[in-house]
Amino acid sequence: MEKKKIAVIFGGKSSEHEVSRVSASYVIEQIPKDRYEVVTVGITKKGRWFLYSGNTDAIRDGSWESDPSNLTAFIAPAPSVRGLVVITDGGCKIIKLDVIFPVLHGKNGEDGTIQGLFELSGIPYVGCGVLASAACMDKITTNILLEHFGIDQAKFTWFYASDYIQSPDAIIAQTEEALPSYPVFVKPSNAGSSVGVSKAHNREELKKAIETAIKEDSRILIEENIIGREIECAVMGNNNPIASVPGEIAPASEFYDYDAKYNNAASKLFIPAQLPEETKNTVRETAVKAYRSIGCTGLSRVDFFVTDNGRVLLNEINTLPGFTSISMFPKLMAENGFAGSVLVEQLINYAFERAESDV
Repeated sequence: MEKKKIAVIFGGKSSEHEVSRVSASYVIEQIPKDRYEVVTVGITKKGRWFLYSGNTDAIRDGSWESDPSNLTAFIAPAPSVRGLVVITDGGCKIIKLDVIFPVLHGKNGEDGTIQGLFELSGIPYVGCGVLASAACMDKITTNILLEHFGIDQAKFTWFYASDYIQSPDAIIAQTEEALPSYPVFVKPSNAGSSVGVSKAHNREELKKAIETAIKEDSRILIEENIIGREIECAVMGNNNPIASVPGEIAPASEFYDYDAKYNNAASKLFIPAQLPEETKNTVRETAVKAYRSIGCTGLSRVDFFVTDNGRVLLNEINTLPGFTSISMFPKLMAENGFAGSVLVEQLINYAFERAESDV
């Protein structure tokens, strides 16, 4: 049987570029080579696309960029091409693709932008579509949608960075009226993996946190502080998604920030989460409800807080979660019987399934 060609796209211009490389290395190593021919496409931090033909170790450490055999390449938006355009000394060549696996985190990777390109190309791809990707990447939009669907979450308020710059006192007053008790969390609405997120314990810290956040985005979300355990649930599928057993995180830092997620192995993971069975079921049911309500497909990791009295609050939905050695999504799905190559192939199958249903 002829092998299908799968393009794994990694890197990108986002602040999560390095994590993407590590995640992509894992995915590439797990793709069944007897059924798929892997084409690797790297995007530099400056946004340059290259066809890369070297080994995965160089992807992991970033040295792939200096490979002399790299060729400029890009996905053609025209469905008549249905593949990768590679620029060569003699002109260009086309590599036809059967499916794309974007292992891209953050802006331009899981925010619907590159998914729009894939839709134009007509090539099936792993993960959520344009709308769900964009909605879940934008924290304010996610919160508004969750509120509409009746899914419990932290109280919140939001504003434009430009309004704060023009009238900081008015925004501080708005925030303290909506959320009268400190501490609060300040978050850029559209930045991935806790980048630019701060915890403010008083008005002065709030001002500093806002100034940090507005460097990352034009809209700012402020949420009440929830005292609870950090629980995550992996969900995958299309029309009939399945939810994993919930896992629990004991962060190495005050909250589960970028460093705790990807760099600090001192963060402890408990799989399954040490929760009553009824609470674990609520987490799984809520994860699937949120996933379907927002229109997710393929995969997502849904993050929660669970308070001491058993209240389950949804924190965020990650449509392209990490695949590093300490990432929760693959660990949780392994607990459900989808480990390594089995998980990766299942995600690829979902891409084909969704493409067929869209015809």
